[in-house]
Amino acid sequence: MKYAKQKSELGQYLYSILTVVGLFLVIRTGVVQAFYIPSSSMEDTLLVGDYLLANKFIYGVPVDVPLTSISLFRLPAFREPHPGDIVIFRSPQDEGRDLIKRCVAIGGQKVEIVNKVLYVDGELVQNPPLAKHADRRYYPRERNPRDNFGPYIVPEDHFFMMGDNRDNSSDSRYFRAVPKRLIKGKAMNIYWSWEPDTRGPYYSGLTSLPAVVASFVWRLPSRVRYGRLGDVIY
Repeated sequence: MKYAKQKSELGQYLYSILTVVGLFLVIRTGVVQAFYIPSSSMEDTLLVGDYLLANKFIYGVPVDVPLTSISLFRLPAFREPHPGDIVIFRSPQDEGRDLIKRCVAIGGQKVEIVNKVLYVDGELVQNPPLAKHADRRYYPRERNPRDNFGPYIVPEDHFFMMGDNRDNSSDSRYFRAVPKRLIKGKAMNIYWSWEPDTRGPYYSGLTSLPAVVASFVWRLPSRVRYGRLGDVIY
């Protein structure tokens, strides 16, 4: 009897664990997912070291083959990406890699960039509040599409993406519009942010591993960007 009771308790314990894991996978796959910002292409809207949550439900959830980036089908969407949305999507050049950019135009619209100024359907588009140009040089379109691009008609069910750091972003100016099948979600809010540890793992005057670890831990609180925690992403 005691053995049967222990077996029953073990079964309930395993069932509880599997339930929690299953719920986690459903939420991660179908509702929200965490992402990390590793590059400066969305500065100063998003910074290197920002950790954010993305709403995967709003654009329709892509259902993939487990442990791959191969999509089987897509669940219905509440709406399509709109110009101005910050969108997470698979890179058209490497579908195993996720990118985050701002949607600036949708299928059927005409995109043109003239001396760094963006026009959509012939209308000037103002830069987002924290977007920036960090390079005063202007490249001709024959040399580089960064500053002069188009005119280009976005295909249907495609979206033209650009980084807010307009002079330092590999985006639709280079790989053209992103097809709907690669869209993963809409950025929602920053749940954690800290400055990169530019000093690296080696610290002057510290020779032992415990001293290095202690110095690293000691500096962690000063790296946290407390003012960004919980910020809604626009």
